[in-house]
Amino acid sequence: MRPLRALAASLLLVATLLAPSARADSAVECTETDLPVSLGLFTQTVHGQLCLPTGASPDTVQLLLHGASYNRRYWDLPVDGGSYSYQRDLARRGVATFAVDCVGSGESSQPPSVLVTGVSQASVVHQVVGKLRAGHVLGHRFDRVVLVGHSMGSGLAVVEAATYRDVDGVVLTGFSHSVNFPEVARVFVEGVRPAVLDPVLAQRGSDPGYVTTAPGARRVFHDPGAIDPAVLAADEATKDQFPATVVTDLLALAFLSPLTREISVPILVVNGQVDSLFCASLCEDRTTFLDSEDLYFASNTPVDAFLLPQAGHSHGYAPNAADYRTAVVNWMNAHFTP
Repeated sequence: MRPLRALAASLLLVATLLAPSARADSAVECTETDLPVSLGLFTQTVHGQLCLPTGASPDTVQLLLHGASYNRRYWDLPVDGGSYSYQRDLARRGVATFAVDCVGSGESSQPPSVLVTGVSQASVVHQVVGKLRAGHVLGHRFDRVVLVGHSMGSGLAVVEAATYRDVDGVVLTGFSHSVNFPEVARVFVEGVRPAVLDPVLAQRGSDPGYVTTAPGARRVFHDPGAIDPAVLAADEATKDQFPATVVTDLLALAFLSPLTREISVPILVVNGQVDSLFCASLCEDRTTFLDSEDLYFASNTPVDAFLLPQAGHSHGYAPNAADYRTAVVNWMNAHFTP
């Protein structure tokens, strides 16, 4: 009975968070859609949400890639009337965004976990980039595509941009080459379990290669930064599964190697100033951080950084997250003016 009670409680919380009164915004048009993609020899589905300024047709779109144990709702958290929504805030400021559920998570296809690697996920993202340019996402054609990732989504953005060279800019959030590996390993050992053992996600029937965070373990993504208890509850209610193979791949390919040197388009790196997982102590000062990252980027690639004060790893949920969204919009305006 406990799993059923947990499932019922979680569904009730999500239903409350998604109440229509909290989602209405006349300045923003958000529409969900499914896209067919290939993963190896198989056809899969990628689910996503396109958000646009009402009545506008921007020529640039951000393709948003969530981190491990998240889904597209990281970018549109259904809490506090949408005040934590990256997608809706940027749409109100004139920026189009398309947030996807990575394969294996959210409402996208859930193939056997062994098929889902960092490289195969990057191939899927490459296909989505092409569809955005070709007008195959709800009929909107975009001339420029900017990848925006969070954590493992940033690692995915690095692999895609370096491999396919098909995007116009990259925003890496929750990312650095100074990962606190002992702490990350501790989080995985103590706070991650197979999704089939989770009281809510077990209903998906995923194979043991899919994992998620244990109930109550998500505070580590925000410590030692501040977070509203309601936001932390929403984080727990909207958590998701992910293939463990993707994390091991992306840590090696994007966070340890200098693959970022293969990216030649403008890059913005955004971190929480007290992110103890993926930035250690280097995020206390912007100049120190940029100096530490300098070797990992090509000398002719424009690289900038923004560090959000008093915010941890998942800084999109910090009380002052609007400041980082403003930094992203300012960077977009500097590099991608109409």
